[in-house]
Amino acid sequence: MAATNFKTENNIFRKLIGNGLTYCIPRFQRDYSWTADEWEDLWLDLLGTLQPEGEPSHYMGYLVLQSADDKTFAVIDGQQRLTTLSIIILAILKNLQRQIDAKNDAEANQQRLQQIRQAYIGYLDPVTLVSRPKLTLNRNNNDYYQNYLVTLGHLPVRGFRSSEHLLRKAFEWFDKRVADYIKPSAGNEGMRLAQLAEDISDRLFFTVITVTDELNAYKVFETLNARGVRLSATDLLKNYLFSVLDRQGQNDHELRNLEDRWEAMVGRLGAESFPDFLRVHWNSRRSFARQAELFKTIRSRIDTREAVFQLLRDMEQDLDAYLALSSPEASDWPPDAKILASTLRTFNVRQPYPLLLAAKRQFNETDFIGLLRACVVISMRFNVIGSYSTAEQERTYNAVAERIAKVEITALGQALPAMSSIYPNDAAFRAAFAEKTIRTTLPRNNRVVRYILCTLEKHLSGVELSFTSDSFNVEHVLPQRPQSGWDAFSDEEADALAYRLGNMTLLQSGVNKDLGNVAYGVKRPVYQDSQFAITRKIAEDNAEWTPERIGAHQSWMANQATSIWRIGQLG
Repeated sequence: MAATNFKTENNIFRKLIGNGLTYCIPRFQRDYSWTADEWEDLWLDLLGTLQPEGEPSHYMGYLVLQSADDKTFAVIDGQQRLTTLSIIILAILKNLQRQIDAKNDAEANQQRLQQIRQAYIGYLDPVTLVSRPKLTLNRNNNDYYQNYLVTLGHLPVRGFRSSEHLLRKAFEWFDKRVADYIKPSAGNEGMRLAQLAEDISDRLFFTVITVTDELNAYKVFETLNARGVRLSATDLLKNYLFSVLDRQGQNDHELRNLEDRWEAMVGRLGAESFPDFLRVHWNSRRSFARQAELFKTIRSRIDTREAVFQLLRDMEQDLDAYLALSSPEASDWPPDAKILASTLRTFNVRQPYPLLLAAKRQFNETDFIGLLRACVVISMRFNVIGSYSTAEQERTYNAVAERIAKVEITALGQALPAMSSIYPNDAAFRAAFAEKTIRTTLPRNNRVVRYILCTLEKHLSGVELSFTSDSFNVEHVLPQRPQSGWDAFSDEEADALAYRLGNMTLLQSGVNKDLGNVAYGVKRPVYQDSQFAITRKIAEDNAEWTPERIGAHQSWMANQATSIWRIGQLG
């Protein structure tokens, strides 16, 4: 990002809102959404700077702006904070107006009101009461803000959007807090109100990042998000797509239609999940794009009205399949497909999602479920046991997805050979499995081990178990915290081997709890009577439990796993 396209500085609120600068929240930026929790946090932070022993200032975080002239700024991130600060100033003005109406130092307070309004809110025509505002809200909120809040008039309550009710409630909430704040100051209320406005402007400061276009704004988003600062990539992308329509002079009906459909998708996904869905969707139809490149790629490809609406239609087509992969239990997929999708979620593996979206659009049901099963097997070999780097795997999945989207691949039999490079062969998988350690102290890892052990149990005994059942637990033969009776293991061996797959088996919950950390000689008879074939096998094959026996049992498990998680067509 060239330096001329990017500027950052720390500014107090006074400098930010003064000097003839104006701010506009883009028409289709999301509506005002703060509630009493956020209002109270901000108010308490502000009061903390006003106490005699309080902090001298309060940091308000990042403010990301877009401007071509350094005079008029679009608010890319920070609209909730700017809007709320404006509402606090308006609450101060309302309290000043009450002082004027009550004839309390009316002339001086009128001057204060006009000065504060002009400095922080904008010019209000005394005849028409039409404002020339410093802050313009989005298309859903600006009318209420300008016509009712800025004019300090009556606040109607019926026939408005929920976000407009929040604006009204925010004003009423801060109006009361400001009134309570000046109560102890009988006789100099106007001065106290003016001082409060001054303190807000001088003691609240932001890190302001100013960029020149949407692309640079998105790059800022990527940088800040990598550092843990949450901005809305969803809103940023939405604003860009809608700006394409705005530039082409589309009517409000078309814009409203697009907004309604967009919000419906975001509502089903959640704003947090939308960027991931967008990338999965995009990569299921086109050449591979990394998350960091996605906005730039979309911006270069989606630049006409037709392209915007085609993108929307394509996303709507893929949404159900993505939601089914993310939340299989709530989907209408067949039971086999639900189980396989749940397994991918247990593995926390998402790399196959673009491929699976492409296949869901093109394959028949049998081939789609077959591909889903193949992705589970590859994920088990490549991700769970092999722990290989996923960068090349992701590109391979995308390449196959792209060929499916172009109808170059139309069936499972054609797709599988194209994935052979990310399918570890039997020898590599067997060797990796025989040495695998998975720390079950992490909940996700515990679920993965339960899945592996339940699948091995079914292979051995034919009994199907739900790995999410509460009726059994993962039993560590060598306890995680061994005490007496485990002299065959040095401290180093105990640490290294407790979480080896060969040291873990299944045991009924109550039995597992009763055994605790007892010696293997006490555990063995219990294992012999276990309902689980995999646990009985440990007792039958091992008179004692040593490092060597763990290795031998895990080698046996590796042989079984190699035949279970296998794609015959790939060898």
